[in-house]
Amino acid sequence: MKKNIFTTLILASITLFSFGQKKAVPAAPVTNFTVDSSKSKVNWVGSKKSDFHTGYFPVKSGDVKVAGGKLVGGSFIIDVAGLKVTDGGGEKLQGHLLSDAFFNAVAFGEATFTITKVVSQKNDKANITGTLSLHGVEAPINFTAYIRNADDKGFFAEAFFPLNRSTFGINYNLGTNNDVQLAIHLYASK
Repeated sequence: MKKNIFTTLILASITLFSFGQKKAVPAAPVTNFTVDSSKSKVNWVGSKKSDFHTGYFPVKSGDVKVAGGKLVGGSFIIDVAGLKVTDGGGEKLQGHLLSDAFFNAVAFGEATFTITKVVSQKNDKANITGTLSLHGVEAPINFTAYIRNADDKGFFAEAFFPLNRSTFGINYNLGTNNDVQLAIHLYASK
């Protein structure tokens, strides 16, 4: 009888141990993509009391990390000194935006965005959290990105969101026009 109880306990322990352990799912390998600076850019729309202006910043460089067809990390450098105005504001507005009054591009010619967290959602959307370093200030930002493509052929994502410029110490003529609308277009390949 003692043998039967002992054997039953051993079998029960083995069974519980076997079913109780979860097998680790192997993580998908991470693939690095290099940002294509010839196509990637950050468009902006800035408004004032009676008008608005449009333009863009080139993206200088960066990398994107993808695992299992999902964005998992990355960073990129924005060429603040390369700012272009695309409406009728021309060189005068461009010079004003690059001056000490706005971006102070001589001292802060680049901005950097680094992804710190990605939460994938349905329909190729991802909630991105990261750190933006702009105008000598680092601050967290969060936005929804639309991952248009993330496979062997390359990577393409877009994001559209407002950014409060006063968060980064860009305080010229603050009032009702603190938010700048951004549209990020990021292309990358192996």
